[in-house]
Amino acid sequence: MKYPFVNEDNMALLTDLYELTMAQVYFKENMNKTAVFDFYTRPDKRRPYLVSAGLEQLLYYLQNIRFSSEHIDFLKSTKKFSDDFLDYLRDFRFSGNVYGVEEGQIVFPNEPIVQIEAPLIEAQIIETFLINTLQISILIATKALRCYSVAKGTDLVDFGLRRAHGTDAGMKTARNSFIGGFVGTSNVLAGKEYNIRLYGTMAHSFILAFGDEEKAFEAFAKQYPEGSVFLVDTFDTIEGIKKAIKVVKNLKLKNFKGIRLDSGDILYLSKEARKLLDEAGLTEAKIFVSGGINEYKIKELLDQNAPIDAWGVGTELAVSADVPYLDCAYKLVEYDGKPKMKLSTKKITYPAKKQVFRYYKDGVIEKDILALYDEAFEGEKLLTLFIKDGKLVKSVPSLEEIRLKTIKNLSKIPQNIKDIYSNEIFLPQISKKLENTIEQTIKALKGENR
Repeated sequence: MKYPFVNEDNMALLTDLYELTMAQVYFKENMNKTAVFDFYTRPDKRRPYLVSAGLEQLLYYLQNIRFSSEHIDFLKSTKKFSDDFLDYLRDFRFSGNVYGVEEGQIVFPNEPIVQIEAPLIEAQIIETFLINTLQISILIATKALRCYSVAKGTDLVDFGLRRAHGTDAGMKTARNSFIGGFVGTSNVLAGKEYNIRLYGTMAHSFILAFGDEEKAFEAFAKQYPEGSVFLVDTFDTIEGIKKAIKVVKNLKLKNFKGIRLDSGDILYLSKEARKLLDEAGLTEAKIFVSGGINEYKIKELLDQNAPIDAWGVGTELAVSADVPYLDCAYKLVEYDGKPKMKLSTKKITYPAKKQVFRYYKDGVIEKDILALYDEAFEGEKLLTLFIKDGKLVKSVPSLEEIRLKTIKNLSKIPQNIKDIYSNEIFLPQISKKLENTIEQTIKALKGENR
């Protein structure tokens, strides 16, 4: 049996059943006029800001989604779909417009990050893939930037593949951590596909297989004399550091990269390691730390002057451990030119097609205004048209360009919001016209539902 990885050939079926059953009802009822859907997040005090990410994959999906004959045969076998609707799916192409906040931009709750304007059936069918792609991408890019914001110029490397929630999540971790300021990844496939620099050291099993740290270090260094990093905490860390130094001296390694600490009292051990390495004349050797690393541990250790040069961030990054999911939504806000909104408690949505206008003061974000799309404000427009009538009309920047943009945008976040301990909520102001639209829509909805 061929393992069913999600790919271009089968991604059309990566959806929830109800997307297709609703779509069939729309089709039968001849309800397929233009709809506008917003993807946005709700407030979460643990994430005062977020990083827009995942748009490139979404754009690729929308340009390439197809229902093959195999897909149609499978859907027919479920006995839930009529032949005429299946014929519609056979010719399915996304023909709508996509407005998105560029990847690497800072976003806040209640602001549309992606806005879909398309025939209702098309906009409905793509919902599941859109949320699935954007949520994890934003989570990882934001977690990565939080780490970067406190790393004080030290290097950050993605070690999260083995703990990620699946293969696709592992790939997205590598891509989006790079967007968030990381310098590389241990993920070889991601290195190839995204042209991200690869990093790797050795595992404790390697040391145990040799049964002796010195022999293990020697064998590794002989094979990789350039850039070796020795894992020194399998048995006694201080002794491990001394053995690493001995091997470097005996083999006369000229480009010894450094050591990795993965456990123990990292503050004490990193200081002792730096002392021993410097005394041995290995002043250029780096101290690399891994093992349960997150933004809080990075800040705590660096604030105590731990002489650490680089970090391997794994589980905490790949699963965004402290915030493992976004309270996000993809909601219908307009259909056939009429504004739509939910009135559910704590889940009210803002109706109509919209734009976000951003204002800065001394180079720092001062406020965002959420307005109707055709309103005129002087602020920076965050939503950009990427796909028009199903065709890509704006090129996507390179991953390196997005990374640089993210780092630049970090300096624009107000310090009280940027602080990793902050629990403030930054919400957009609502324009007068949008307020009026909200009031009118509520009145109309209450009148219709009496």
